[in-house]
Amino acid sequence: MLPFNLDTLKKTYTPALKNGTRKMARPHTAFVPLLASFAPISLAQMAGVALLDRMDTKYVMSETQLYQALTTLREEYWVLDINAVRLNQYRTLYFDTADFMLYHRHHAGGHNRYKVRSREYVDSHLSFLEIKYKAGNARTLKSRLQTPALLTQFSADTHPFMDAHFPFAAEYLEPKLWNEYVRVTLVNKHAPERLTLDLNLRFYNDEHTVSLPGVAIAEVKQAGHNPRSPFFQQMRAMNLRPMGFSKYCMGVTMLYPEVKANHFKPQLREIENLVSTPNFM
Repeated sequence: MLPFNLDTLKKTYTPALKNGTRKMARPHTAFVPLLASFAPISLAQMAGVALLDRMDTKYVMSETQLYQALTTLREEYWVLDINAVRLNQYRTLYFDTADFMLYHRHHAGGHNRYKVRSREYVDSHLSFLEIKYKAGNARTLKSRLQTPALLTQFSADTHPFMDAHFPFAAEYLEPKLWNEYVRVTLVNKHAPERLTLDLNLRFYNDEHTVSLPGVAIAEVKQAGHNPRSPFFQQMRAMNLRPMGFSKYCMGVTMLYPEVKANHFKPQLREIENLVSTPNFM
């Protein structure tokens, strides 16, 4: 059982499409003029801050709080611009075993855990098979293989990549969870740091959909932890503290209520509070 009633989140509970081709929503238009005030950076220029081996710090907040934070950061960050689009759409399919082995490894709180996903970067027309590994030293390592389209199953072409980066038998993995959101990507002008800001989160499987209106997830990605990050300083000024947040794990707890979720009670309560709180945007 979940630690609270999810009825608030299920106001937009609708049948999901199996092929993941539904139209994705854009976040509130107030972000458009705000992001237009940031200097742009292109996808090619971002190559130097791919940070596939990195330290991650996450924050969970309302869209209103994120908007307020961004108004103070124009001079500190560039914003990713893809063909004049700064609110970029992402679509992800997560894989796990029938008994949610990868989810349970995360729920147990240990390091040396994996996530396997197929991701479509919609606005840049790119797709990748990605494996994220959380190492014992709390670093995140991401490996990825470009694919012609978002994959819903593995093939002979993906076996060498899976064998090289995933220590378990890939044939036991199956599609478990779709995730969609709109992302803003900022790049620090003065240090190797990338900041991703995710809005309009939506999770779905073959039966149901759960949306998180008004919720924003921020993730600071650095080669090594730098407490002088302008975003960290702004979060402290707003009395916002880091909070672990896995999109895959949150989606599983919301769409598969029979799966154990005790470890994620703080995140679930925070999400419920944010969704229930009036948002000016």
